[in-house]
Amino acid sequence: MKGLTTTTTGDGPVQEFTHDAPPGREQAVTDEVVASFAGAPDDRLREIVQSLTRHLHAFAREVRLTEREWAAGIEFLTGAGHITDDKRQEFVLLSDVLGLSMLTVAINAPAAPEATESTVFGPFFVEGAPEVPLGGDIAQGAKGVPCWVSGSVRSTDGSPLAGARIDVWEADEDGFYDVQYAGDRTAGRGRLRAGAGGEYRFWSVRPSPYPIPDDGPVGRLLAATGRGPMRPAHLHLRVEAPGHRTLVTHIFVAGDPYLDRDAVFGVKDDLVVEFAEHPPGTGPDGRELDTPWASARFDIVLEALE
Repeated sequence: MKGLTTTTTGDGPVQEFTHDAPPGREQAVTDEVVASFAGAPDDRLREIVQSLTRHLHAFAREVRLTEREWAAGIEFLTGAGHITDDKRQEFVLLSDVLGLSMLTVAINAPAAPEATESTVFGPFFVEGAPEVPLGGDIAQGAKGVPCWVSGSVRSTDGSPLAGARIDVWEADEDGFYDVQYAGDRTAGRGRLRAGAGGEYRFWSVRPSPYPIPDDGPVGRLLAATGRGPMRPAHLHLRVEAPGHRTLVTHIFVAGDPYLDRDAVFGVKDDLVVEFAEHPPGTGPDGRELDTPWASARFDIVLEALE
């Protein structure tokens, strides 16, 4: 039976006829492709590609995908590839806004309920961030209200994890990460080690909400579907310690207006923290501040590996 499909393109609405294939023809295509991977020597790879094939083909059948629509999909993916470089990963962004990143996080979440919850990695992590001593300043010129962040790193059994490596990165008050600026600027990111008692502390700037990059294919997808690009204010953390599962998480600012509509679905209640506001004066480390400043505490618990 034929059906009429209307597709909107840059040239306006386009109508295409689709029809139901003879019984078995569509399934035969899927079966043939699945069978082609049967000889993959790696069992896990075979499982993944065969399942991907089945689900991808089922999607095409469910929506009765037209050739014009599939061509538009190819064009979209090609655009994502063209805009991706060593400072911007559009495919990570696409995974994030489709919720696939958070689904993968949920599937692989720590089993221990007392462990700190993980969330999306995001596209702006950079290897080789500058080393910062305990109590140092990762802002390095990033614009924003000075902010003191402190806490501890412990194992699920309560023992402190001395020397745990903590990578921190964030956007400035204008909503931009350092890699989004021209040149080789490094600001709003750093790496430090937990102290002998598992303690950590550093200066940065108070996080601000910001839009994910929306000047590319992913931004056009959000606009076309009526979704916004905003993320609530947050700090990124990646925490590693020998014998423990590496944690990738955020510290979200309590009261942020975008907590319930994060473009990448990364908010978890246990990661929302109060950021106290302070008048000008002396900071916790004796630093004199002539402007208002903020502070937050966030304790981290890593899951021990068996």
